[in-house]
Amino acid sequence: MTQQALERALGKLLTDENFRERFFASPELACWEAGFALSPVELEALSQLPHEPLARFSEGLGSREGRLIRPSNQATRTTTFVASATR
Repeated sequence: MTQQALERALGKLLTDENFRERFFASPELACWEAGFALSPVELEALSQLPHEPLARFSEGLGSREGRLIRPSNQATRTTTFVASATR
């Protein structure tokens, strides 16, 4: 459990709708799958964040210049491109 892991988890909650849905269904499992080593206290604190305001804030981020939030499939294509470019 580190400050960095907590910040990354919060950032992912704000920018990844699929992760947000999985997190609020099962916080421990979603964080484990994402590679976030959070303490039970940290998981509980993030779990208490209100769902709707997080979603609205996320939408606001997505409507700003350059679209900060990418759909999951776009990130996969980018990863595939980068992997192909390094071969």
